[in-house]
Amino acid sequence: MKKRTLALMLSAALCVGLLAGCGGTGDTTQSPAGNSNSPAVTESETPDDNTQLSGTVNTNGSTSMESVMGYLTEGYKEVQPGVTIGYTGSGSSAGVTGAQDGTCDIGLASRDLKDDETGVKAITVAKDGIAIIVNPQNPVADLSVEQIAALATGEITNWSEVGGNDGEVVFIGREAGSGTRDGFESITGTEDACKYQNELTSTGEVIANVASNPNAIGYASLSAVDETVKAITVGGVAPTEETVLDGSYAIQRNFNFIVSESAELSDAAQAFIEWATSAEAADLIVGAGAVPVAE
Repeated sequence: MKKRTLALMLSAALCVGLLAGCGGTGDTTQSPAGNSNSPAVTESETPDDNTQLSGTVNTNGSTSMESVMGYLTEGYKEVQPGVTIGYTGSGSSAGVTGAQDGTCDIGLASRDLKDDETGVKAITVAKDGIAIIVNPQNPVADLSVEQIAALATGEITNWSEVGGNDGEVVFIGREAGSGTRDGFESITGTEDACKYQNELTSTGEVIANVASNPNAIGYASLSAVDETVKAITVGGVAPTEETVLDGSYAIQRNFNFIVSESAELSDAAQAFIEWATSAEAADLIVGAGAVPVAE
């Protein structure tokens, strides 16, 4: 009887040992399978271009780029909803200065950099025609670059000299430091020679003044021109997306992002520039009335 009891006790002890061994082996085998579903593996499968950014990107400069920046800002909300793009229109020269002294992340200039504007570089985001605008009541529909220059400098003082009505020419333009003014004067060869009746601080003001005066002539970004004024042809070529892109329209300039050459951009600012200058943003730039440079 004692032998039978001892046998049963040994048998039970053996079973417990075997069960313990099986349990240890099972834990070791299941561990890698559990790790295969870990967050680290999931993160490695996320593409880098899907990274969601956050923060504010401050831009400042050209008022002529207001429409383009408006379209780009709205479009970028769909791409990076956590990034806010701020825009202040204070003129191209202020945009260059802001990029130089770091008061904005991206300066905006509707002209190329001058030789004395150092420490920054220009990134062209679009091209824009500078439309020559007259009042809709003015019968003049086409002028050469030479005639436009003569009207601007006061060499021609009456509209009748270029096929218009008898009336004194009223030349309206932008203030010193404006990229639109710089572009107009450099292309027409009228630097420091224009006779302005009004020098205004925004493209919208120029358009409004021309719209209210039958004898007025001025210049404005093609992207900003509306039905209140008439954009004339220059040398028989109308200012359009096609003629600006192929170079046949004579009075055109670049829309540029201005950034520091020494200060590093934030991830949000760098990503915005790369997106805005890519083909992905081209339709938005067209919608704003400008010509994209990305294919």
